[in-house]
Amino acid sequence: MLAYDAKGGLCVDFADFISDQVSATGQPLFGVTVAAVPCPDTPVILTLHWHGFVEERIAPLDIAKPVQFSSVPSSALQLNTRWTDLMSLDLAAMEAGWELGAWDVSRAERKACHRLGAPHKESLECMQAFGSLPDGVQGERMVVSETPDADDLLDVAARSGYILWTFRPVHGGIWADVSDDSTLRSDGTRKPPCPHRPVPSSGRKSSETVYRFGVSQGGITAN
Repeated sequence: MLAYDAKGGLCVDFADFISDQVSATGQPLFGVTVAAVPCPDTPVILTLHWHGFVEERIAPLDIAKPVQFSSVPSSALQLNTRWTDLMSLDLAAMEAGWELGAWDVSRAERKACHRLGAPHKESLECMQAFGSLPDGVQGERMVVSETPDADDLLDVAARSGYILWTFRPVHGGIWADVSDDSTLRSDGTRKPPCPHRPVPSSGRKSSETVYRFGVSQGGITAN
């Protein structure tokens, strides 16, 4: 399902893009995040968090036994889409979460981390949102990034704040076996378009909005 901005301009179809990446990698998804700074027509960073392990062998032979298993790093991808209104990105994230069977979509408005007394955790969360985390324990890569403008986006986010959307797809993800959702089709998807509408920003520097989609088999919507 395609999303459009407030002026009728085409935004981005996150659902198709995510599905293409799942098909290409063959790995199941744990979750998805979308990060943007509050400046129109700036790149958007889509990060796919995979659930899987890579076998490391002493020799590149099938008969060689694995000596270590490393987590598949997340994939951070830069999307150079045109947009004029954050509500268009909000709608695009909602459409993707709805179509791919997520129980909900969360929108977090994060404040600038370059301020007096800001905890170090906020800086790490900002770096993670834009695919720029340093190597993890023992040099293990946590994120594989194709984000050429990440440094510029991080600079803006650190000074002006940023918006982060988060959801966990059932379709293409690891959640199918534990999903209790009567709104899903057999393949874990929902028929577009999303019936919910975006909620305008509260204007606060730090806030969270959660769009609930799932309905349990007993007919109870998540709270």
